[in-house]
Amino acid sequence: MRSVRARAALGATLVVAVALIAAGLAVLMVLRANLIDQADLQAEVAARDVAGQLATGARYDDLELDDEEDHPVQVVDEEGRVVIVSKDLRAVTGTGATGVTPVPSASAGATPSPDDDDDGGDGQDDDSSRPDSGEVSSDDPEFSDGTATVDRTTADYRFAAVEATTQDGVTLTVYAGAPLAAEQEAVGTVRGAMLTGLPVLLVVVAGVTWLVTRRALRPVEGIRREMAAITASEDLARRVPEPDSRDEIAALARTTNETLTVLEASVERQRRFVADASHELRSPIASLRTQLEVAEAHPELLDLPGAVADTVRLQVLAADLLLLARLDAGEKPGGGTVELGALVREEVSQRTGDRIAVAVEVPEGGAFEVNGSRGQLSRVIGNLLDNAQRHAEGSVAVSVAADGRGVRVEVRDDGTGVPEDERERIFERFVRLDDARSRDDGGAGLGLAIARDVAARHGGTLTVHRAAEGGAAFRLWLPRPA
Repeated sequence: MRSVRARAALGATLVVAVALIAAGLAVLMVLRANLIDQADLQAEVAARDVAGQLATGARYDDLELDDEEDHPVQVVDEEGRVVIVSKDLRAVTGTGATGVTPVPSASAGATPSPDDDDDGGDGQDDDSSRPDSGEVSSDDPEFSDGTATVDRTTADYRFAAVEATTQDGVTLTVYAGAPLAAEQEAVGTVRGAMLTGLPVLLVVVAGVTWLVTRRALRPVEGIRREMAAITASEDLARRVPEPDSRDEIAALARTTNETLTVLEASVERQRRFVADASHELRSPIASLRTQLEVAEAHPELLDLPGAVADTVRLQVLAADLLLLARLDAGEKPGGGTVELGALVREEVSQRTGDRIAVAVEVPEGGAFEVNGSRGQLSRVIGNLLDNAQRHAEGSVAVSVAADGRGVRVEVRDDGTGVPEDERERIFERFVRLDDARSRDDGGAGLGLAIARDVAARHGGTLTVHRAAEGGAAFRLWLPRPA
């Protein structure tokens, strides 16, 4: 049952089985109810026919009991005594009285007559005391299940009980039956057909589901094999086959290939990062080692300021690499609140070694709060100011202002600016434009990459535009707290 095909086939079979069983039971119940209603109608018609004859004054021996085998009749009086039974009825159950032998007064074959008139002693009936005609009850008959033995054959019957009042005022109850053999035979036939066809149908459903599922999952197996081959070969340039269909499996294949593309780009970017970092680290380390080796052999030739500069550059580069590693690992900024206006003023006030004074433009009384890491946002502003100082000719300015649902920090300079086709490339790691490739002026090419990554981690953006002064304008946008 670990196979998807097996589970799908079993699930489909169980669902179909439950549905068919429920439908079959419903069909059997409806069929049985309909057949019983027909039997009730036949029994009621037979009972009312006999009751009508009794109500019109027919003698017991003159009653017309048609189809006595299909509609056995039993008539009882108010005291529950049997007064009339069908000719071949030998035994009955399910009626008011189970006897099949009429009482002696009724077996004589005459309808009971009222007492003779004592006045005059002429023995004539008093017609004034006798009703003109009898009556058949208009109430719905009572139905019951029972059995009857007619001519030594016992079967199940549905009995209807109808009351009738004779012309002599005697109330009789007529029980007439309708056989249930047709109902039992029909229900049995349908039940047998269902019991025979259900297993066959379930086998067909299971087989079809198995075949359809196997065909549908065939592309998945191709994807799995290709992924296993990619894992074994570590060749991320390979892609899984995409079926021509437009179903979920095709979407899975496309998503898998997109994931492989992103993974390949990420691995390639990581390889370039490692190579560039190794190259950037190699230069200050080699320079520092050379200076120390020279100083060891010739102490008078020690370039102490150069060694300190190389050490500082190495320290800054190591810090940048560690920050990028944390950002790549998905480190999220802290949840504190930072006031960007105060942060910009603080950052500018600490920059004592800038060659160009920074003009700060922060409105008084403004509230420019954002959520995030104070240290990381300070690092972004510092990197943007370092970049402006590196390229500016005579002026550097930083401004803070509200911008829609966020806060905008803009750093401008009056340098040569950034060519339009390079405005995305400069945010890549270890990228330095042609006029800033020297080790002393251009840095390692990580400042802007770090700044954009930190902005993205804070839910903001960092873009570059042309400043009014003619140089570059870097715009940092961060959302306000919700």
